[in-house]
Amino acid sequence: MSEENSAAEGIKITDKRRIDPETGEVRAGASAPAASLDDSDQVAELTADLQRITAEYANYRKRVDRDRELIKDLAIASVLEQLLPLLDDIDRAREHEELSGGFAAVADNLTNVVERFNLIPVGAVGDEFDPSEHEALQMIESENFTVPSVATVLRKGYRRGDKLIRPAQVVVAEPITAEVTAEEN
Repeated sequence: MSEENSAAEGIKITDKRRIDPETGEVRAGASAPAASLDDSDQVAELTADLQRITAEYANYRKRVDRDRELIKDLAIASVLEQLLPLLDDIDRAREHEELSGGFAAVADNLTNVVERFNLIPVGAVGDEFDPSEHEALQMIESENFTVPSVATVLRKGYRRGDKLIRPAQVVVAEPITAEVTAEEN
């Protein structure tokens, strides 16, 4: 090729835009590609994608919040569980009237703190025996009860909300049956 031919060919610019930038009109012979969707289909598809992503994010956020609450509850229960022997010592000191002075104030403050975290004692004398909350260490017979009940609490149990932290260790009183009284006569 000669220099003249190459200069005449030079750089060739072809405008393939469907819409004329000067007039804003669709150019003659320009048509939408066969595989592309029209505008309403594109809007519907993008809207569906946005809704799906929004729902996924909302579910993720709920799951993270639920997991965060669960971890918080487990951490509180773990700390409270470590404090139970201390609460047992305070109860024994109260029973023997050895709780006085500054130690009494500390014991009351500790009791108030664990109550604020919803630590509830389980197992009181006279409660109906419930194997899911009480650990029976001994059985006795008594005419004072009509159903198996807690006669003595050896060690308090505790629960936090619906979760049992520690079962109460108790002596269970069984009612005296008619067969037992007939054998005695």
